[in-house]
Amino acid sequence: MSATLPFPLITAEDAAALIPNGALIGFSGFTPAGAAKVVPRALAARAKALHAAGTPFKIRLLTGASTGAAIDEELSQADAISWRCPYQSSKHLRDQINAQEVQFVDMHISNVPQNLAYGFFGEMEYAVIEATDVTRDGRVYLPTSIGMTPSLLRYAKKIIIEINRFHSPRVSEMSDIVLLPPPPDRDPIPIHTAMSRIGVPYASVDPKKIVGIIEHSEPDDVMGFEAPSASHRRIAEFVVEFLVNEMRAGRVPREFLPLQSGVGNVANAVLAGLGESPDIPPFEMYTEVFQEACVDLMEKGLMTGASTTGITVSPQSLQHIYENLDFFIPRIILRPMELSNHPGVIRRLGLITMNTALEIDIFGHANSTHVMGTQMMNGIGGSGDFTRNAYLSIYLCQSINKGGRISGIVPMCSHVDHNEHSVQVVVTDQGLADLRGLGANERATTIIEKCAHPMYRDYLHRYLETATMGHLRHDLSRCFEMHQRFMATGSMQE
Repeated sequence: MSATLPFPLITAEDAAALIPNGALIGFSGFTPAGAAKVVPRALAARAKALHAAGTPFKIRLLTGASTGAAIDEELSQADAISWRCPYQSSKHLRDQINAQEVQFVDMHISNVPQNLAYGFFGEMEYAVIEATDVTRDGRVYLPTSIGMTPSLLRYAKKIIIEINRFHSPRVSEMSDIVLLPPPPDRDPIPIHTAMSRIGVPYASVDPKKIVGIIEHSEPDDVMGFEAPSASHRRIAEFVVEFLVNEMRAGRVPREFLPLQSGVGNVANAVLAGLGESPDIPPFEMYTEVFQEACVDLMEKGLMTGASTTGITVSPQSLQHIYENLDFFIPRIILRPMELSNHPGVIRRLGLITMNTALEIDIFGHANSTHVMGTQMMNGIGGSGDFTRNAYLSIYLCQSINKGGRISGIVPMCSHVDHNEHSVQVVVTDQGLADLRGLGANERATTIIEKCAHPMYRDYLHRYLETATMGHLRHDLSRCFEMHQRFMATGSMQE
């Protein structure tokens, strides 16, 4: 045993050697924040050695969301993954999923902990968890994300813990951890504001399940975000103008409503734009990821608090947070993802949600996962949890990509993740379409006029005018003509 830890110290290689072929393994982390690091890397090395010796070895892999490179990228490169759920962002793993070499279960992340609890995925042999500390009685203090780690600790048969000395031990003071009992024995969740605290600052585990501890000091490998492009800034301007007008019309209260934002460069640009507007009051966030733009907004007093399940910021920004924990701890709450993404809480708080799409069709259906309808990008993640339950759901999309060879607005989405019943507002760098209260044909005309790029606008109008009359006007012989043209010629343009 370690002089400071009440459980046996083992090496990452020792831990990797315990994991059997074909087992369901859970890893901590929500994005690279708080993701296990040294054990999955050792597991990838073991898989390569076994494969070289002619011995099969693959695992079934479950996490809260995407992870660090040591999990998805290195394990997929070692050909060590047979099944993955519920989200990923690794190029190599994406290629394996699209080649049907890895079975991928894409699902709303708020549902994942319950599916694990009820055995929908089968028994979990091991969970590998990053923590800042663990006590003799089984209190596990978590670093920059909560995700589904509390559920992994409860339902995995055996636990391996990576104690990461890079993280400040005080970061766990942000944690607010509760595990929901299984239905039908659930009481209402007493989260009445974005900053309501209802739990404790640690996760719990049966100490008898802990087989060993590995110590290291590796930072989260979060990539930095790009500076906002001109099109990203235009999208931000349209969103800000719309929300200011909603306040003036009395549809959003003067004190504003909590915001949710997806992850990425467009989302960062929109958050920054909201912070720059003198007409947007200081606001709170109830979201799944606290990202780069949030740090500056919070320090300027423009964001007064944030509830999240992961802190996904650059290493420089994370170090800044650690150097100013007295300021950030009262203003950030880290929750399990079944609470950060809980439909009932989202509906109760009246969230304004902002998520991104690969493409949006003329009737307001959104595709956030599949390129050309077949090639998985990352997964649906939590966007559906928020979109379906928002007070006001906004979808952001580039009007064109690949130098104009791809249109973000199409006659019919090649894959639908969010349907017309949930998408209320569409925004591109061309403009904003408010779809509330519009009939199908009105929605189509508005999206084409406001959001489509001029180089595709005439084609989309002609498509609508010549399509078969019905509640939704479509020509099933032509609705994917733009996609087919791209696959044949490399451009959607006529």
